[in-house]
Amino acid sequence: MHGLGNDFVVIDACSGQPVPDPDAVRRIADRHFGVGCDQVLVIEAPPVADADIGYRIFNADGGEAGQCGNGIRCVARYLADRGRVRGDRLVAVTRDRRLQAWLLDDGGVRVDMGVPRLAPADIPLLAKEQATRYEIDLPGQRCLVGALSMGNPHAVLVVDDSDRAPVASLGSAIGRHPSFPQGANVGFMQVLGPSHVRLRVFERGAGETLACGTGACAAVVTGRLQALLEAVVDVDLAGGRLRVEWQGGDAPVWLSGPASYVFEGVIDL
Repeated sequence: MHGLGNDFVVIDACSGQPVPDPDAVRRIADRHFGVGCDQVLVIEAPPVADADIGYRIFNADGGEAGQCGNGIRCVARYLADRGRVRGDRLVAVTRDRRLQAWLLDDGGVRVDMGVPRLAPADIPLLAKEQATRYEIDLPGQRCLVGALSMGNPHAVLVVDDSDRAPVASLGSAIGRHPSFPQGANVGFMQVLGPSHVRLRVFERGAGETLACGTGACAAVVTGRLQALLEAVVDVDLAGGRLRVEWQGGDAPVWLSGPASYVFEGVIDL
């Protein structure tokens, strides 16, 4: 499945199928010798009574992530189409978050992505105090980034032209910087207006993707904290458009967008 080109292999493990180990994830995600995807998503039996499913995310390098906004939309659509969603709402539990997704009449999905975590210790980020911008020292240059967690650590740079941004080189350098002990996804945001941005994201463990749901949320939160954006923002990524809403403070971030099928099949691991 995919959400705006951010593509996934979705494994339904509710019946007791074993969760793939990191080596198996890497083989599945390999675009030449496997199926090919940015992330492998695993649906499990709910770990608590008031949830519909457990939800795990594995990056293409085999490492486990804590959140994936495009992914939860695909999972919600997959389960709804099989009659496994009660009404129009799905409750999913990740390793540290509880997510709620609503099915929209147009086939899209709207997700409560939770409250952004801004304290450096919660990102995690090695910084003395919370700020709207942090300095990251790299060889020959210094970058100012916004930083927060949406279940995954994110760094966001505001750039004049996202098309010309050195996403691969600078995204990799910032994402692996010692200031981010668990690494970070790195967004390059061009502000087109108070309710419209363009965004490219270099994802931890996957490289640049065509879309990143948590990255879109992180970009809008950063833009709001820096007084650049309004509460509802259209985020244009290479794969298409997402809509993000954040009223600020302790309000949750809302993410809306499509979820699409590519194919179904069986792989022998």
